[in-house]
Amino acid sequence: MRTNDVIEGDCIQVLEGLPAGCADLVFADPPFNIGYRYDVYDDRRAKADYLAWTEKWLAATVRVLAPNGSLFLAIGDEFVAEHKVRLDALGLTMRNWIVWHYTFGVNCQKKFNRSHAHILYYVRDPKDYTFFPDRVRVPSARMTTYADRRANPVGKLPDDTWMLRPQESEAHFLPDSDTWHVPRVCGTFNERLGHPCQMPEAVLDRIVRVASEPGDLVLDPFAGSGTTLAVAKKLGRDYLGIELSEQYADGVRKRLQMIEFAAGAPAVETVKPAKRVAAKR
Repeated sequence: MRTNDVIEGDCIQVLEGLPAGCADLVFADPPFNIGYRYDVYDDRRAKADYLAWTEKWLAATVRVLAPNGSLFLAIGDEFVAEHKVRLDALGLTMRNWIVWHYTFGVNCQKKFNRSHAHILYYVRDPKDYTFFPDRVRVPSARMTTYADRRANPVGKLPDDTWMLRPQESEAHFLPDSDTWHVPRVCGTFNERLGHPCQMPEAVLDRIVRVASEPGDLVLDPFAGSGTTLAVAKKLGRDYLGIELSEQYADGVRKRLQMIEFAAGAPAVETVKPAKRVAAKR
């Protein structure tokens, strides 16, 4: 099977051609159907049409998910409930409904500003799934603020609202910075690669670390700017992206070619952690 690349084409058709159960981790950031300006995709479809398409690509994605695989799906307010209902119906089990709070939100005039997205975390088997808690532990308030001797010395797991305080990730938040939340990748940011809806690497870094091992296959059915694949490559995972746009796919390939394991880049995890969660908690 073709891996470590991005395949151009319709995600449903490409997914149907992949072996069942081949993907250890899936991260999907589909169009939100709110009018983003993509180059070859219409992001203003009728609700019934959009949801019918959603059912097809979700079913195709679940088919390729490994028996102990995990699926993370990023989606906006408008259709998050509909996606959850469909994932439940496909037999997956939800572990978390994560809210990612970002800065540089949409400036609204007639309602409160949009400053979050949803990330639904599902597993195929609730009693056997890949989850390495020690890779993503963060200092607790008992440790950083109260010097409480009852604090777990190895830290705590992050909450299900992802604000990513500076002490949680030195790779993305400098000690002298007052930026406490993961921002969207705005048009003026150096990380921006020309895609209208680009995820920051900080979000994917946490997901890939906690839900996969080196050598696992990380699949993104909507490769977009290639953030999922870039992070997977940096962390020593195999990866496969699917992208409808020839222009975006070409951009992803160029981004992947530029990645080097240089100083300051996330290190490849070569040692398997001793503890793996494999039971419903």
